[in-house]
Amino acid sequence: MNFTTITENAAKSARHTTFYLSAGPEDGPLIIFVHGWPELSLSWRHQLPAMASLGFLAVAPDMRGYGRSSVYGEHDDYAQEQIVADMIELLDGLGREKAIWVGHDWGSPTVWNIASHHPERCHAVASLCVPYGCLERGLDACLPLIDRDLYPEDEFPAGQWEYIRFYAENFARACAVFDANPYNSVKALFRKGKPGYTDKPSPTAFVRLSGGWYGGADEAPDIPRDGSVLSEEDLKVYAAALTRNGFFGPDSYYMNDQANAAYAAQALNDGYIDLPTLFLLAEYDYTCECVRSPLTEPMKTYCRDLTIRNIKSGHWMAQEKPREVNAALAHWLATSVPDVWPG
Repeated sequence: MNFTTITENAAKSARHTTFYLSAGPEDGPLIIFVHGWPELSLSWRHQLPAMASLGFLAVAPDMRGYGRSSVYGEHDDYAQEQIVADMIELLDGLGREKAIWVGHDWGSPTVWNIASHHPERCHAVASLCVPYGCLERGLDACLPLIDRDLYPEDEFPAGQWEYIRFYAENFARACAVFDANPYNSVKALFRKGKPGYTDKPSPTAFVRLSGGWYGGADEAPDIPRDGSVLSEEDLKVYAAALTRNGFFGPDSYYMNDQANAAYAAQALNDGYIDLPTLFLLAEYDYTCECVRSPLTEPMKTYCRDLTIRNIKSGHWMAQEKPREVNAALAHWLATSVPDVWPG
């Protein structure tokens, strides 16, 4: 049997259905990849076969509100406590006690929350782009970590996170602009990172000032696809899923600041994580900027077994730099989590 073949599956419980992709031997150590906004299990298409080839059972779910997983109609359905419960149910459905958890974007708060609330269900935890101690604790926790040289408070009160405030103030407008043309929305969002741009304010800092995304336009501009991040086939899969489900669910992840902060405050061990942790820092990520800002400082305090690796990549790291991501993950697993290495 070719263990690198990706298969489609679903885990169903009374409260939720999670669709997921998987590759690798059924008895291999389990590694679960958790995507962010506005992505899919497809976002890990380069990681699943690579990890499977090493002997891991690699799994990537569609998160709630996305793809073929359950979709809900209220903002509070997308609070982190609910999403973590989905992932614990997935783990139970796979018949496993523990997994290695890897998250990106909004998947990062989820895996950080699993590690801090359910360490007994974790071998280790890794995150791409989003460090521990910021987004999972709500927007207010991010504000002291803003680079105020780049984002003067009088001009950008919420710094690069101004777009999160826009969701809170104009949610229907934000959704409508993405929903007007999901195909172009994905094309415009999924771009590789370029050096030098982190010295300028992120485009996300201007969303409120512009009255919305894309300079206040009614829909995303029609710009050429960035082939270094996704193929035309990949783009069509993303666009079809977002056209079918809409952006209400994905955008609602941003609408649970207070609930997420309250949930984060319930973390075990006073929020300290003693598990092996890996942070893959994207040097060209304009929003989750971690080179010049203090965004990683809480993580450096609260993760007691932390490895940081810099990747010369933009925000869509797993898709833009798959070889570097896969190599960093494999090296960390082999050296920092040797007990779960296959065989």
